[in-house]
Amino acid sequence: MGTERELVGRVLRGDTQAARALYDAHAGHVHRLIYRLAADPALAEDCMQETFVRAFGRLHEFRGDAALATWLRAVATSVTLNVMRRERRFRTRETELEEAADVAAPRPAEPDLRARLEQAVEALPARARAVFLLFEVEGYSHEEIGRLLGISAGASKVQLTRTRARLREELAAFHGEWVR
Repeated sequence: MGTERELVGRVLRGDTQAARALYDAHAGHVHRLIYRLAADPALAEDCMQETFVRAFGRLHEFRGDAALATWLRAVATSVTLNVMRRERRFRTRETELEEAADVAAPRPAEPDLRARLEQAVEALPARARAVFLLFEVEGYSHEEIGRLLGISAGASKVQLTRTRARLREELAAFHGEWVR
């Protein structure tokens, strides 16, 4: 179907087949990033849609200095963090505290470290989760993370160090529960 640059040019001229080809080529990795950041399937779908609407609406701004995949990840990260901030502002408590005290969470029969790690990552503040996932999972450098999130590379390093320490604490508690 042509090179990515050719596809971008065709999309800018209104070619819907080229737009579909670009979407198909990038939807998988963009969705994985968004899902990891949002940690909620419904929210990830909303962010995915908004990411591609914004990306196609601003495709004329893509200069080609970096790969289109990198530019799309930057758009996805920005969209997802903004949506998460907006959602947090409007989220209301679903259960009163008095009622929640009566609900006992069942204890799992055996440890599931992966599930506990995913829970710990999901519980991180949005920026900490973003830095952790972009560095550890997506393989971005601190300089790239800084550009994506609007922070310095040093701030990214500090955030990652603090996040790793927090996750170690979470998982150490988990380890202690099962080493008896």
